[in-house]
Amino acid sequence: MTGIRQILRLRAMEARVTSRMDTTGRLIAAGRALVEVGREDFAKAAGLSVDALALLEAGGSAWVQSQSDAEAIIRAFDTFGVVVVDEDGGLGAGVRLKFTRQDVKQLVRLETEGGITRPDDSP
Repeated sequence: MTGIRQILRLRAMEARVTSRMDTTGRLIAAGRALVEVGREDFAKAAGLSVDALALLEAGGSAWVQSQSDAEAIIRAFDTFGVVVVDEDGGLGAGVRLKFTRQDVKQLVRLETEGGITRPDDSP
C-alpha cells in the first residue's frame, strides 16, 4: 500500500462513526444523497437488504438501535467516503465528505499516472 493511501486510510479511521447512537435514518439518507449513491448500491455496500435500508431511513430522526445495522451503515459510509459530524455547539448532526477537494485531486492524479497496475492492498 502506498504512503498516501496509508495516510488517507488512517484519516478515515479517525473520522469513523463509532457508536450506534451516532446514526439516524435522516443521516443515512443525507449521506447517500451527498455522494449521490442509490439505495441499492448503498445497501449492497452495507450488506443489508434494500428493504432494511428503506426501513432504517424511514425511521427519520430515531437512532439506529441495532448494533449490527449501525456497523453495516458505518461500512457503507466508509466505502463511499461519508463522515458523520456529531452535534456540537447547539448545532445538529450532519454528514460531510471524508476527503477534501485537494485530497481527491491528489488521488485522481496518483490513480491516473500510468505504470503497471497492481492491487491497492497487500495481503
